[in-house]
Amino acid sequence: MEKLEEKIKTLIRDVPDFPKKGIIFKDITTFLNTSVFSEYIDFLATKYKDVDFVCGIESRGFIFGAALAAKIKKGFVPVRKQGKLPFTTVSEKYALEYGFDEIEIHIDAFRDVKNPKVLLIDDLIATGGTSEAAVKLIRQAGGNIVAAVFLIELTFLEGAKKLKEINVNVDSLIKY
Repeated sequence: MEKLEEKIKTLIRDVPDFPKKGIIFKDITTFLNTSVFSEYIDFLATKYKDVDFVCGIESRGFIFGAALAAKIKKGFVPVRKQGKLPFTTVSEKYALEYGFDEIEIHIDAFRDVKNPKVLLIDDLIATGGTSEAAVKLIRQAGGNIVAAVFLIELTFLEGAKKLKEINVNVDSLIKY
């Protein structure tokens, strides 16, 4: 039986020069519309069935996060770009190579659960700036990070190292 990692790798499409020249974009849409996506969610559900909440980073983290949360029958919490959430939020700025951006989470995202165990999920970790900001938000809102999970890790950009430095376990299936 072919390993899940190998199955997924064969489904990810490389798109050269997107979103700008010199970048090879890892297109996961060719993986999402297959039954292998369900296999991946089942794999994660077995591994992380004991969390209280799944937090997904906008926007592809919503796909993985909502599917996983539904599978394990737990709550899904969106981490969104500034100004997109309708209630009181906490926010965190982070550096980009060309400036700054900001993400938010509802201040009561983990209400009714004492010391909630939270799984952070996204499709890819590159430099780790967005993920690090998301971890800070989750902690500000009272969540305890179990792990940060990514389908893909671009190891040469050392984003996982940045998360490990702030005591976050990083779990990525595919490494480039």
